Amino acid sequence: MKRLILVTSPPASGKTYVSKQLAKNLKHVVYLDKDTLIVLSKQIFVVAGQEYNRSSDFFEANIRDYEYAAIVDLAMEALEYDDIVLINAPFTREIRDTGYMNALREKLIKKNTVLTVIWVQTDAAVCRQRMIDRNSDRDQWKLDHWDEYIAGVNFDIPEELDDPDCKDDLLIFKNSSETEFQNSMKEILDIIES
Repeated sequence: MKRLILVTSPPASGKTYVSKQLAKNLKHVVYLDKDTLIVLSKQIFVVAGQEYNRSSDFFEANIRDYEYAAIVDLAMEALEYDDIVLINAPFTREIRDTGYMNALREKLIKKNTVLTVIWVQTDAAVCRQRMIDRNSDRDQWKLDHWDEYIAGVNFDIPEELDDPDCKDDLLIFKNSSETEFQNSMKEILDIIES
């Protein structure tokens, strides 16, 4: 059985670090990061004469959903060649959209693939400090308008994805401290590799 892993969470929760460490510890895995597509998205802002703002209406209307479609298409193709594909991307809306998730599961069933969502759980204050520390232009608007930004971010675990009869459909990776990280890494690798 093949597996598609979505590592999801609000921005700056540690998704990339968690994803890369998981990928390094798993066997036969293809690692995909939606941020790799940002170089293309930045060019769309330039060509359209728009300010670079990944929280803007322009981004929502013209870029966001296409980035997700592209990374999922790449994952579907990669599943033809390896057993596990791991996507590092927020999927903030998608994981709470039952229709989207059911359609994704249907596509995966045709590829004899199970879906595992790993939710990286991190305190909002830790996320803000990580944004400051990483000093990336993609976070500037968020930091400049923190109260407005954080009001629209859902830190709740997407419990609707959890089937009580399935032990590996929704896994919580606690990541507010090094101890949480180490414990979660061991627990999740044990579940995925069992």
